[in-house]
Amino acid sequence: MTSESVQPVPGPNRRAVVAAVGAAGLAVALTACGSDDKASGSSAEQGATGGGATNEGGDASAGAGGGAALAKTADIPEGSGRIFKDEKVVVSQPTAGDYKAFSTICTHQNCPMVDLAGDTISCTCHGSQFSVLDGSVKKGPAVKPLEARQVTVDGDSITLA
Repeated sequence: MTSESVQPVPGPNRRAVVAAVGAAGLAVALTACGSDDKASGSSAEQGATGGGATNEGGDASAGAGGGAALAKTADIPEGSGRIFKDEKVVVSQPTAGDYKAFSTICTHQNCPMVDLAGDTISCTCHGSQFSVLDGSVKKGPAVKPLEARQVTVDGDSITLA
């Protein structure tokens, strides 16, 4: 009977395993930190650091509540609204002099919405539709209404609270 000599197959050494795990962790950390700072900062953070919120016309005039004025009351059509993309908010005027605001982030899968027609804001990701007058779902797949946001009206200036 002959026996063959069994030689152990060399595996990775401890140093190689630790280096690989460290490299993988570093890659994850860099990926998490690699987002565009402009897109990831909230309007509250931008306001605190001097970036400030601006309306679509580009001016950042001060308003009530410490935030920057989004718009003039005359800029929001009665029975409809206006989207403020940078602030991720839509401001509407359901009835004369009554102003409401809602997040423009779809409650289905958090897609940003920028498509407004009449009183309906639509999500291009999966087709959900919401009323900008009360935030309710008009068409699914979303089932939860839009998140309400607070606005203040001071004279003819509308400010995100």
